[in-house]
Amino acid sequence: MKYWLIFFVLLLSLNSCKQQQTGSLGTVEQETTKTFPPINPLRYNVGFLIMDGTYNTEFTAPFDIFQHTIYRDSIKAMNVFTVANTDDPITTFEGVRIIPDYNYLSDEIPKIDILVIPSAEHHLDSDLEDTAMLNWVKEVADKAMFVTSHCDGAFVLAKVGLLDGLASTTFPSDIQKYKEMFPNLDVREDVLFVRHNRFITSAGGAKSFEAALFTAELLYGKEVARRLAQGLVIDWNLDEVPHVNIVD
Repeated sequence: MKYWLIFFVLLLSLNSCKQQQTGSLGTVEQETTKTFPPINPLRYNVGFLIMDGTYNTEFTAPFDIFQHTIYRDSIKAMNVFTVANTDDPITTFEGVRIIPDYNYLSDEIPKIDILVIPSAEHHLDSDLEDTAMLNWVKEVADKAMFVTSHCDGAFVLAKVGLLDGLASTTFPSDIQKYKEMFPNLDVREDVLFVRHNRFITSAGGAKSFEAALFTAELLYGKEVARRLAQGLVIDWNLDEVPHVNIVD
């Protein structure tokens, strides 16, 4: 009888352990379930394409400007989110790790009104061979209200033919390479950004702020753009910024 009692207690203990392990696994599964950022349907959707090697400034400058629209009254503000080809953190050129909000290879992404392509380390070489990325950019850009690039992000737009027949620019020291790779483009030099219809390309770096403020001014007017700049301690006067603005 004594041995049967011991055996019964052992069975109860094993069953309890099994239940705890199952519960623990269930918790892990719940914790790893992907969540998406809240999307306000009354705002513009702004998607930032990020990848390993993305440069901090070309990403954070427009992100800062556009995110701050939520603090301005009586305007249609912006939902800002990141898109990559992975659910894992990407590592910027400077070493910052960013968890993408959406994976364009697997997630259903909200319709993007403004597509932002920051520069990345390999936008002049291997990234231009990434067929999935290029196809996604083309598909989104065809439906977007505005498409913006910073620094060498213009190479991505040019690669898929989105800048054919349009004026554009890129990082100053890469202008010659840009002309060589895409000899039929109308390339503008000595300006901070170029707007041609729906497409806005910028020289990048810290001047990505100016291109983003210009985009904000197009949408919201001078006063809102000035206040967005003021909130980030930026002196903003479009008349003093070397740029090209073409609408045809």
